Amino acid sequence: MNVQTLTDGIIENIEKVIYGKKHQVKLVVTALLAGGHILLDDIPGTGKTSLAKALAKSINGEVKRIQFTPDLLPSDITGINYFDQKTCNFIFRRGPVFSNIVIADEINRTTPRTQSALLEAMEERQVTVDGVSYQLDDPFFVIATENPIESQGTFPLPEAQIDRFLMKLTLGYPDFTSEKAILAGHAVESPLMTLPSVCNKEDIASAQREVRSVHVSDRVSDYIVKIITATRESDRIRLGVSPRGTLALMRASQTYAAVSGRDFVLPDDVKSVAAPVLAHRIITASQSSLRITEASENIIDYIVDSIPVPVE
Repeated sequence: MNVQTLTDGIIENIEKVIYGKKHQVKLVVTALLAGGHILLDDIPGTGKTSLAKALAKSINGEVKRIQFTPDLLPSDITGINYFDQKTCNFIFRRGPVFSNIVIADEINRTTPRTQSALLEAMEERQVTVDGVSYQLDDPFFVIATENPIESQGTFPLPEAQIDRFLMKLTLGYPDFTSEKAILAGHAVESPLMTLPSVCNKEDIASAQREVRSVHVSDRVSDYIVKIITATRESDRIRLGVSPRGTLALMRASQTYAAVSGRDFVLPDDVKSVAAPVLAHRIITASQSSLRITEASENIIDYIVDSIPVPVE
């Protein structure tokens, strides 16, 4: 099964649950195959959790949801060593981070210490408890959510931690036709209850390896670096994209090309993923400590449009 056939099946399956959001679903699957993670910045009730569960069912993977609250401890995520009186030994009890897909709901409502426990797992793909390291499951994909309209009682993610997410997306409200389809689809029961799997975890792991071999020409590499450099030199941006963002843009472009059925990257692939990959990695000159995603996306789109597209 090639990457395009695999992803087309996953996207079509998820669309039985999430209506009218094909582009966003494609980007989520792209992030999964690229080995990254997603930050969904959206209001409650737009289908963030349903999307994650539909993705988990589609790949026949395990999904766990963590509700982040101010009293949540790092051990509530990673797990703990508890004393078993029968064996008189300490036994490690795995936390919810040991799953294929982890839904980190309202990640900005917990303390920075607890946020760091999850973000370390995202970066290292392992957790360390009492000096012992445990490898996380493969594939491992985090879908974190935060509510953009509430700031009271929250702990905004620092720039260095937001940079860990491959993409930041917004689902938004459905259009009229899609919302009617939601009503019809949920009239008897949620379509999520009967959603079948279309592949397995091994297929995803194989696709993740395959997308790494997608060819990136020198001209496309130059195009990517010029876009990144422009974010650092723009008068409208106070903090530009880091080298980690450069690598993220290349990796996302490779995966988007594979998802689209090609074994080489086009400039259009770079343009398609530029805003989701880069917008959360910049601070605009007009921003305070609060992040304005829409303005950042507009600036990234403007920069991408201003860079000459390489031609053969």
